[in-house]
Amino acid sequence: MLIKKFDIPAYYRSSITGKIKEARRVKDLRKQDFSPTLLNFGPVQFYIARHFGFCYGVENAIEISYRALEENPNKRVFLLSQMIHNQEVNNDLQSRGIQFIMDTDGKQFIPWDALQKDDVVIIPAFGTTVEIEHLLLDKGIEVQKYNTTCPFVEKVWNRSEKLGSEDYTIIIHGKPRHEETRATFSHSAQKGRSVIVRDMNDAIKLGEYILGRKSPEAFFKEFASKYSIGFDPQLHLQRIGVVNQTTMLATETQAIADYLRQLMVDLYGMENLKEHFADTRDTLCYATNDNQDATYQLLETDADLALVVGGYNSSNTSHIVELCERKFPTYFINSEKEIVSKEEINHFDYHNRKHVKTHSFLPDKNIVKIILTSGASCPDTLVDRVMLRILEFFQPVTSVDEVLTKFIEAPRA
Repeated sequence: MLIKKFDIPAYYRSSITGKIKEARRVKDLRKQDFSPTLLNFGPVQFYIARHFGFCYGVENAIEISYRALEENPNKRVFLLSQMIHNQEVNNDLQSRGIQFIMDTDGKQFIPWDALQKDDVVIIPAFGTTVEIEHLLLDKGIEVQKYNTTCPFVEKVWNRSEKLGSEDYTIIIHGKPRHEETRATFSHSAQKGRSVIVRDMNDAIKLGEYILGRKSPEAFFKEFASKYSIGFDPQLHLQRIGVVNQTTMLATETQAIADYLRQLMVDLYGMENLKEHFADTRDTLCYATNDNQDATYQLLETDADLALVVGGYNSSNTSHIVELCERKFPTYFINSEKEIVSKEEINHFDYHNRKHVKTHSFLPDKNIVKIILTSGASCPDTLVDRVMLRILEFFQPVTSVDEVLTKFIEAPRA
């Protein structure tokens, strides 16, 4: 399969982890080996995930965004919201003149009335709602020329449309306030009845209405703003299918689908299952699947801690953090600047949505083993900088060039 090469700024390219990725790709063209790469610097060792960092959709969005700037030097260029969930990329785009119309939660920075026909508006990788797209079209703004919606997000929309056309209610596993889920909900609601579940707890709550144990009035309160117009829980939960926000945990989506499927079996019998539950295959994108599978392999190591690099509002990154936390002390950071010293690190507690400071995060050992990975919206250069920052605390170490050369020249497995 031919892999498209995107034209993204050179400073997003990595001189360290980029070489590791390419060497792994050459040695494993069919992506059958998800084991991590071990880089041994002597007193500190890094386990690098097999898959991490920029995915197809992100590189596509970056390429289109920078092209929009180059092709429109005399026009105002806007992004509907953050192009991807990474502060490094978004800050650079803003420094070049791009303005954000709203934040990731939909809070408006620039009123719609301020937009003009000749303005350039970039649709981010998460896509946008049908309502916003129509609003822009009504203003005469060209929305498709710089539409960076990820093709895997559009795949979910297409799957939702098919479910709706077959009279299934669409259950969306996603974060209700996330741009992608808002966009998917908007598109799915055009074609069929839709409701959002945030997690298994929400799915279990929904199950109470599927089983008829709770009243419609309770549903409208419990799922406020998470169901489509005209939704009737007494009628519209008899025939369902599950799709998801493409960055959710694959295991959680599968568990939710399995739970709802079993409810339908209990209610209608296995012989009638197809009439009540659509056999939807998981709608996660390939990069999310690869990154999560690679993270499970990291859990098989004997590392002392994990460093996960990415934007604090990045959904796919938070799920990698969640997986690493199952076994290791895990520090979610957005750049090497969060590593204050060998004794102190600033990091993000995504469960409680707050920044925290930890002392003595590096163990006092002769050899410290560190997992290092990142989310799909994180430039590899940030991962490099985190690695180099950690190496400063373990001098003397084997040089980066020597370690890379040894790895790249190692025979294929």
